[in-house]
Amino acid sequence: MKLFKLHRKQKLPISVEKAWNFLSDPNNLKTITPDYMGFHILSGADRAMYAGQIIEYMVTPILGIKTKWVTEITHVIPHRYFVDEQRFGPYSLWHHKHFINPIEGGVEMEDIIDYKLPFGILGQWAHPFLVRPKLEEIFNYRTKKLEDLFGVF
Repeated sequence: MKLFKLHRKQKLPISVEKAWNFLSDPNNLKTITPDYMGFHILSGADRAMYAGQIIEYMVTPILGIKTKWVTEITHVIPHRYFVDEQRFGPYSLWHHKHFINPIEGGVEMEDIIDYKLPFGILGQWAHPFLVRPKLEEIFNYRTKKLEDLFGVF
């Protein structure tokens, strides 16, 4: 079993409260996800984030194939961090930690994603050619979108 990791940090010139209010609202995921992904929340985003919250999405991550993705918010410490874990979806494992750290002049957001691909050796083979580049593209888009919304640090 090969476990992969994606680790990203981004500094923004906003308050912890503003960062938390935006990032902890699942409805804002559509704003920071590329349009071609066809991101759409089906259920579960009708209240403020809480541990145990189940959110169901429809996404088109690759090759135009629509996929249902169900995540659970497993940990929440307001204004500090939250964790979402895939319950059903395209990965064998998806564990995404979102941290918001105060720094002088703003915040540093940190994403740590541990993930495992399905299909055994085929999934591992596709990782460097298909999966990793797509994840990098999505998170690069997110970085740019957040800078457009909140400014460059």
